[in-house]
Amino acid sequence: MGEYVVAVAGATGAVGREMIKTLEQRNFPVKELKLFASVRSKGLELKYKGDSVKVEVLEKGCFDGVEVALFSCGGGRSLEYAPDAAASGAVVIDNSSAWRMDPAVPLVVPEVNPYAVAGYKNKGIIANPNCSTIQMVVPLKPIHDYAKIKRVIVATYQATSGAGKKAMDELMNQTQSILNFQPVECNVFPHQIAFNCLPHIDVFQDNGYTKEEMKMYNETRKIMGDDTILVSATTARVPVFIGHSESVTIETEREITPEKARELLSSFPGVVVQDSPADNAYPLAIEAAGKDDVYVGRIRKDLAFEHGLSMWVVADNLRKGAALNAVQIAEVLVKEYM
Repeated sequence: MGEYVVAVAGATGAVGREMIKTLEQRNFPVKELKLFASVRSKGLELKYKGDSVKVEVLEKGCFDGVEVALFSCGGGRSLEYAPDAAASGAVVIDNSSAWRMDPAVPLVVPEVNPYAVAGYKNKGIIANPNCSTIQMVVPLKPIHDYAKIKRVIVATYQATSGAGKKAMDELMNQTQSILNFQPVECNVFPHQIAFNCLPHIDVFQDNGYTKEEMKMYNETRKIMGDDTILVSATTARVPVFIGHSESVTIETEREITPEKARELLSSFPGVVVQDSPADNAYPLAIEAAGKDDVYVGRIRKDLAFEHGLSMWVVADNLRKGAALNAVQIAEVLVKEYM
């Protein structure tokens, strides 16, 4: 395997910085690293393998010579610049929602559907799924292969980092204000997030679900390659900095015991089972932060379905939910297709 000219678009954001860190930690075969962001970040220097790399302006024509481009710059900018990057010869791995449901663009979680990477040849773009979808479908895959999933009911408890650095700052500032008996300011979220939970992520749709909830519905079916799977999601923002947690209930076509589920999940790549309630051992967001795996616990027979399981799923939304998954896609790409 050779080395490649790699670019990160949106390099100065929380996920962009995590992408740079992940490329270094996984020793991705980078011949040259290019960093792009908005004009206000021009000239800023970020570290990569001990060297300083200057941030350049994201603009048309900047991807000449780039072979792999990791995008974390928002849907609007992705729609504007991803086709330009692809036309320049780069394969784009995009973290926004802009391309996920495009039928010509593969939506990939490498543990689940690595073969879909081959679809990059359609438009030169591969979509990285939504963070909450990624961490859910990883443990769903071995269960679906064994017992075929009919429906999924999921409630998420999502960290503020999923809404960006300004959201994390708002949680910090509000917490400090409350503890110092000062008034609270709300700029990122519609209500106070400190010491609170908001059942509202992204905009509400006509059917009463939010856009985030519909992402989980649509993306799960596309990634799993099965439009018969029904998904009902309620997504909430909680006062956590890093790490999404999910309560997942699954109905399957045939019986799968909790013991069998633990066996399947324990041997599945990217999953760590932490499931000993008697010892207070179950996945925690604070322990998943900074880790690459998806953690699963509280695995038990569901009482509402004849063939049902319930579980608790936790992952670092900046890593497996975004940067790591994108780099893993790039690893499949360069190993199998470039």
